[in-house]
Amino acid sequence: MQQAKIGIVEDELIIADSIRSVLLHMSYRVPEPCSDYNEAIMMLHSEQPDLVLLDINLANRQPDGIAVARYIREHLDMPFIFLTANSDAATLERAKTVNPNAFLVKPFQRDDLYAAIEIAMHNFYSSGKATQGAQARQYLFIKEGALFHKVNFDEILYIESDHVYVSIYTVQRRYLVRTSLQQYHEELDKTVFVRIHRSYIVNKHKIDSVAPAHLIMGNKILPISRKYRDALLELL
Repeated sequence: MQQAKIGIVEDELIIADSIRSVLLHMSYRVPEPCSDYNEAIMMLHSEQPDLVLLDINLANRQPDGIAVARYIREHLDMPFIFLTANSDAATLERAKTVNPNAFLVKPFQRDDLYAAIEIAMHNFYSSGKATQGAQARQYLFIKEGALFHKVNFDEILYIESDHVYVSIYTVQRRYLVRTSLQQYHEELDKTVFVRIHRSYIVNKHKIDSVAPAHLIMGNKILPISRKYRDALLELL
């Protein structure tokens, strides 16, 4: 499990360092900021951030931040937030064509930055848009308190629903989230995760044995309902 990683593409060094300092204080992971298109493309591939803060103008250089955004939309699988200060109408119209996940107008406050990141990541990683990139994701984000935790699919043992709450059990710990089991079912890899009961989804690679009405996963016994049994056996 890791905290979310935020990339920064901003040509004004003082602003970039200030944003990085704030993000680090929020416990995000933050690689060194980039100042132009070429640096940004290299960072996107080497660091694979979970979200990018992207200045539109980059000191009026070409290719600019919108070109970076277009590259992200065409080749990668991550949300981005445009940073802008007094951009002209024509630039903003160009920016709209790449469907940014949010805009932040400089100067902005710490709370504005946090809110923009939280909303952009939640909307992107819970809407199904993230599977439309170059390849399907092998992780999901679980929000706990003020942070998004990045959890790889192969860490998840099973997911249990209890009314309006869902518990995600991983190799290391349990997460409690206020959401529906169906929402997680839509995000997970259907070739690996299977619903076995109205209250349970399991990782097929973590199953130790299967009986007619239950399965065993370590020291845990989980029920199998008749409705989902055939789908489980077919996947196995």
